[in-house]
Amino acid sequence: MFLLDYIVNLSIFSLLVSTPLVIRSFFNHKPIKHIHLWVGVYGGIVSIILIMLSIQEQGYSYDIRYAPVILIFAFMGPFAGIITGSFGLLARLYSSGHWDTAIFGWAAMMIGFSIIYYFTKRYTPLMKSIIFSGSYILIYVITVPIIFNVFRDNPFFHIQYILFVILGVILGFLLIESYVKLHRLNNRLSDMYRMVEASESKYRLIAENTSDLIMVMDKEHSLTYFSPSHEVVLGYKCCELEDVKLCRFIHPDDVELFQGTIARMFECKESKLIEFRLYHNSGHWIEFESRCVPVKGDYDEIEHIVIISRDISERKQAEEILLQSEKLSIVGELAAGVAHEIRNPLTTIKGFVQLYKWENGADEINDLLLSELARIETITSEMLTLGKPQAVQLHRTNIRELVENTLELLSPQAHLENIQFNLCVEESPFFITGEKNQLKQVFLNVLKNAIEAMPEGGNIHIHLQKGEEGECVLTVQDEGCGIPEELLPRLGEPFYSLKEKGTGLGLMICNKIIKQHHGSITYQSKAQQGTLVEIKLPLVS
Repeated sequence: MFLLDYIVNLSIFSLLVSTPLVIRSFFNHKPIKHIHLWVGVYGGIVSIILIMLSIQEQGYSYDIRYAPVILIFAFMGPFAGIITGSFGLLARLYSSGHWDTAIFGWAAMMIGFSIIYYFTKRYTPLMKSIIFSGSYILIYVITVPIIFNVFRDNPFFHIQYILFVILGVILGFLLIESYVKLHRLNNRLSDMYRMVEASESKYRLIAENTSDLIMVMDKEHSLTYFSPSHEVVLGYKCCELEDVKLCRFIHPDDVELFQGTIARMFECKESKLIEFRLYHNSGHWIEFESRCVPVKGDYDEIEHIVIISRDISERKQAEEILLQSEKLSIVGELAAGVAHEIRNPLTTIKGFVQLYKWENGADEINDLLLSELARIETITSEMLTLGKPQAVQLHRTNIRELVENTLELLSPQAHLENIQFNLCVEESPFFITGEKNQLKQVFLNVLKNAIEAMPEGGNIHIHLQKGEEGECVLTVQDEGCGIPEELLPRLGEPFYSLKEKGTGLGLMICNKIIKQHHGSITYQSKAQQGTLVEIKLPLVS
């Protein structure tokens, strides 16, 4: 019968210990103010309940109220333990007699536990529980059966009682420790989740707001991830890129290079830097520099390749501008030296040829020599114009008058070539700040090129009008043979010309002059469809 009563006591005690722990787990684990006081009070309530379930034996009451006292001393210290013990003592005195035994035993336990805690406060709760349990057994044996002579002839009864008290301590300790460990594990997991969320948020912030393209490719060369920047940079929706091959968007001339690089990465397992062109959704190609990084999986094999691509179109343009500037610098230095050295002997040669012609009469060879010498003079003059620094005096100039004067100068040549100028000008004046002679040289160069491109005659349309943001726009459209589109970017390079006897310096000088006037000159042409030259210059108020 006693065994069943003890089991009921232990079950209810376990329930009372686990209940606040379970309830606590549903709330945010913020520190509780005066935690020792509230734990002591709750332990006292548990002690009262255990006393209500006490076992009566020949006028004595036996219960396991010291099990919560031992646990609270081990985990919370003397303050909470004494509060719990006091609740238990009052309930014990209220429920049954033999006050002397109860009070003496309680005092011995409280004093003994307090002294022991002082020496063991740095120990772990497990060690404290073992020491307090041993102390409880010692104090109980000395006070109850020996000093007060309670059931001294029935040691089995006392062993049974002590055993169930210690079992209560063990059960309570396991419940508390399991909760503490779960609580710590939960905190570590929560911290880890917060770190992962913070890290993911940072990476998402970078991936979603970077202008670089971030792609993850698998072994089959299919894209398993692509950053949202693809929509901004390439104009594709996310759904259009799912489960597609990257080679579909790469320029046909770059596919073989890309595939070869990726294949070598799977073999050598090293990062590679490559450049290729990707197709924009609007129909043009964009140059990218891509860092390809292999990602190893199980068995040290490459499972994915992370490709981070950056648009280098602006960099390429800057490199071309720098290269063009270097060419201009080199040409200028050469022009300053070579043109000066050539003109002196050229004058001598030309003079002797003319003298020979005057003495011996004109013939075909002399005329050819003089023609070629004149061409050499023209080239050296252009080189001097390009290489020699010139004093530029800017004045308020009516560009309409400059265009009309230039057309008057070229009208005889145009008439001989069966070419008609069609000038269309808005009524409003077009005043700019510039150097008249230099601008006239530009207009002469452009119009001469248009005339030479029309050996069978035709019309040249010249339009002068106001553009956007305070600009005047001069366009010259001829009906000549045109220029293939792939050759247009090279116009203006030194010594590059599409004419049989051209030097390429004419357009180069035009570009330089227009740039000095803070304007721009562009070319549009297709083979057999004529050429359109557009010159923009800033107007003055």
